[in-house]
Amino acid sequence: MRGFKSHKQAQLFFSIHGQVNNLFNFGRHLMRAKNYRSFREVALNEKLAVNDLAKIAQLLSDNGFELIDDKKSKIINRIKTLIIEFIHYDREKPDYMNLSEYLAKELAHDYSYLSNLFSSVEGITIEKYLIHQKIEKVKELLVYDELSLNEISYQLGYSSVQHLSTQFKKTTGLTPSHFKKIKNKKRNPLDRV
Repeated sequence: MRGFKSHKQAQLFFSIHGQVNNLFNFGRHLMRAKNYRSFREVALNEKLAVNDLAKIAQLLSDNGFELIDDKKSKIINRIKTLIIEFIHYDREKPDYMNLSEYLAKELAHDYSYLSNLFSSVEGITIEKYLIHQKIEKVKELLVYDELSLNEISYQLGYSSVQHLSTQFKKTTGLTPSHFKKIKNKKRNPLDRV
């Protein structure tokens, strides 16, 4: 049976294979809809042999996913996911809550720990990652051309249009109005920011 030592091992593999395919198809559907709300996880309830993990990791990789198995990587991935959701999607969050409070609450860790961990592994601060995500959202909103720059700055929590414009130019090398005119500068995928 495809290199499996037992029937139970084969069942587990094909069960996970089915879950991965479902996730992959779900992901493709969401990408087409451009309206995905959250990212999915599959947790295993039992320890797997190293060979099984290697097979699963390869299967995930072949379908555009990755196997995250250490605690620090999980926390960093969760930080990125929460920031993306915080910026790009309408989520219920109190107006008074800032990102550091939000992350600390959601991840049940002190923000200084999260910040130090993120910076040491990613080589960029959480704040810089947040700025890059905000700028990608600004690009998206400029391309859609439905909101004024004033409305965009308010929606993304900037103190003023000038603050947004300064940050945009520092990050992209273009002013928002110039970016809006050329519109052919491609946006970056969220996982590449």
